Amino acid sequence: MASYTAHSSGLNTPESELESVLPVHPTAQRRAYPIVVQSDLTSYSDEFITSKFTNRGADVSVTNGQYLITPTLEQYEFQTVRKVSKTGLMMVGWGGNNGSTLSATILANHHNISWHTKAGIQQPNYIGSVLRASTVRLGTDSSTGKDIYVPISDVLPMVHPNDLVLGGWDISGASMDEAMKRAEVLDWDLQRQVAPHMAALGQPLPSIYYPDFIAANQEARADNVIPGTDKQAHLEHIRADIRRFKQQHGLDRIVVFWTANTERYSDIIPGVNDTADNLLKSIKTSHSEVSPSTVFAVAAILEGEPFVNGAPQNTFVPGVIELAEREKSFIGGDDLKSGQTKLKSVFAEFLVNAGIKPLSIASYNHLGNNDGHNLSAEPQFKSKEISKSSVVDDMVNANALLYKPAEEGAAKGTKAAKGEHPDHIVVIKYVPAVGDSKRAIDEYYSEIFCGGRSTINIFNECEDSLLATPLILDLTILTELLTRVKYRSTSTQQTEFAPLYPVLSLLSYMLKAPLVKPGTDVINSLNRQRNALEAFLKACIGLEGSSDLLLETRLW
Repeated sequence: MASYTAHSSGLNTPESELESVLPVHPTAQRRAYPIVVQSDLTSYSDEFITSKFTNRGADVSVTNGQYLITPTLEQYEFQTVRKVSKTGLMMVGWGGNNGSTLSATILANHHNISWHTKAGIQQPNYIGSVLRASTVRLGTDSSTGKDIYVPISDVLPMVHPNDLVLGGWDISGASMDEAMKRAEVLDWDLQRQVAPHMAALGQPLPSIYYPDFIAANQEARADNVIPGTDKQAHLEHIRADIRRFKQQHGLDRIVVFWTANTERYSDIIPGVNDTADNLLKSIKTSHSEVSPSTVFAVAAILEGEPFVNGAPQNTFVPGVIELAEREKSFIGGDDLKSGQTKLKSVFAEFLVNAGIKPLSIASYNHLGNNDGHNLSAEPQFKSKEISKSSVVDDMVNANALLYKPAEEGAAKGTKAAKGEHPDHIVVIKYVPAVGDSKRAIDEYYSEIFCGGRSTINIFNECEDSLLATPLILDLTILTELLTRVKYRSTSTQQTEFAPLYPVLSLLSYMLKAPLVKPGTDVINSLNRQRNALEAFLKACIGLEGSSDLLLETRLW
C-alpha cells in the first residue's frame, strides 16, 4: 500500500486501506499545451503564438427614431509569448484569512496532501477557479457532431498554481502556520499536515499601518509594521522588498495583490492625488489622504510589476491610473466577487432580460471573520457598500423600456441625472459565532404583468475565504498572461506590437467593481464579462468567439 509520506510533510494519520494516495484532481493536473489551430490566421514559433483577428462591431446613429447601423470591421494581430513567466505572488495581508488559506491550499495541491473529514477522505483541488475548473467550447467534432470543450487554462500557456512563489506583507507578525490556525477556515486534519510546509514559509514582511484607514479594532494585530510616518520612506521600503523577493527567487514576474483589510475611501483632492505628479509629491510630503494600498500600488507600478486590488476601497485614485499609463505598468481591481454579489449580477440580469422590472433589491449579510470585524466600522463598510451597490447599474441602464434613462442637463447628483434605478440597500453585520461561514439574504421585489408584483427571496450560506481564494489565483494567473500578450492594429497600419492598455478590464469577471479605462462604461453583467474573457483568449489563437447560433442544426 502506498504511503502519503512521499507526498506530504510525513505527519499524516496512520496508513490504512482508506489512505491510498489519490490521483491528482483534474483541476490540479499538469497538461502540455494541447491546442494547435490549423489556419492561415494562426502561426507558431518557438517564442510566440501569433494570430490575426477581425473585430466585428456596428456604428449606430439615431435620427427621428430610426436606427441607422453601419457594420464595422477592425483587423488586429495578437502576439503571445509562449514561455510562462516564473511568477511570484506577493500578497498584502498575506497572514489574513485569504492569504493563509490560499497558501495552504497551494501547498496541499503541490504535495498532494489528502485529509480526513467527517464525510471521508478529501483530496486537494482548485474547484472554484474559473481558469482551472471551468471549460470553454472550441467547436464540434466533425465525425460525431458533439461539442468539444477544454479547460480555460488550456487555451493559452498559463502559470500552474502550484508553481507560484508565495510571499508578502502583513501588519500581523504571526508565522504562516499560526495565521492559518487563527483563520479557522480549513479542516483540522489538513491544517495539521500542511503546518510544517506553512511554517517553512516564515512570517510576512512588515507592512504599512496608517490607523486612520482601517477600523480601530485592527490595532491589536498591528505588531509587524514598517516604523515611522514618512510615506516616501515606506514607498522605497516596499519597492526594495519587491526587488529583493524577485532576486532571491529568480523570478521573471511578480504580481502584487492587495488582500488586506478594506480601507475607508480616500478623498479625491485637486493637487493631491488627481495626477501622477501630484500623487508622487503627496507621498513625499506624507499627505494624510495617501492610503497604504495606494502606496503599495505606486511601489508596484514603479517597479514595473502588476498590482491587483482585491478590496473595495478606491486605491486607484486618478493619479495612480495616470502613473500606470505613464509607466506602462498593469493594474486591476476592485474587490473580489465571490458570493452574494456574483449571484446578484446573474439574477438581476435574468430578471431584466426576462422583461421583469426589479423595484428593489435588499441585501443582508452577516459573518464573523476578521473581514467582518473590520467592516463593522462605518467608514470601511461604506467602501464595501459602494462596491456592492453598483453591480446592477449597467443592466438597468441597458433597458429604457423598464427604467427611465438619465435626463440630459439634469443637476449632477440628482435622481434625474442618474436615471431610474431599483431601490438598493446593502447591510453587513459582524457576528463572531459564524466565523468564516457568511450568511447572505437577498430580496428581489419586482413589477410584473399589468401591475402585479413578484417577491423572490434567496438565502445563501458560503464559506467566505474558500470562495475568495480561487479568485486570487485566477486574477494572478490571468494578469501574468496578459503581460505576455501584445497587439497591433493592421487596420491602422500599426507596425510594432504594443502591450495592452494598463487597466486590465478583462479581469472583470472576478471583481465586484471592475476598474476600466477612464471614460468607458463599466460592465457588471456576469455573462458579458465571461464572454469577453473567452472571446479574447480565443482571439489570441485566431478563433472567433463562441457562437450559440448553432446554424448547422437549424437549417435544412
